Amino acid sequence: MARFRLLIKPSAVKEIEAIPLKKDRQRLVERLAKLAENPRPSGVEKLSGQDKYRVRQGRYRIVYSIDDQDLLGCVIKVAHRKDVYR
Repeated sequence: MARFRLLIKPSAVKEIEAIPLKKDRQRLVERLAKLAENPRPSGVEKLSGQDKYRVRQGRYRIVYSIDDQDLLGCVIKVAHRKDVYR
């Protein structure tokens, strides 16, 4: 499988930087790197009614979209599971 380019919106970068625990931030960054290799890993779910996907990383969720034609992934939101869908 070809490697995807992963774009992260500036708002998502701010959300990652705002996470209080360093180990949680590191795990999220590692998960993002894995998404570039495989944008649909096991455990990924498509959000109903939208062309977006979400993947879990501990207490946090990463919401992103995939463009298979251009091999591009775009991270839209990274937030705690209680706030991510609001």
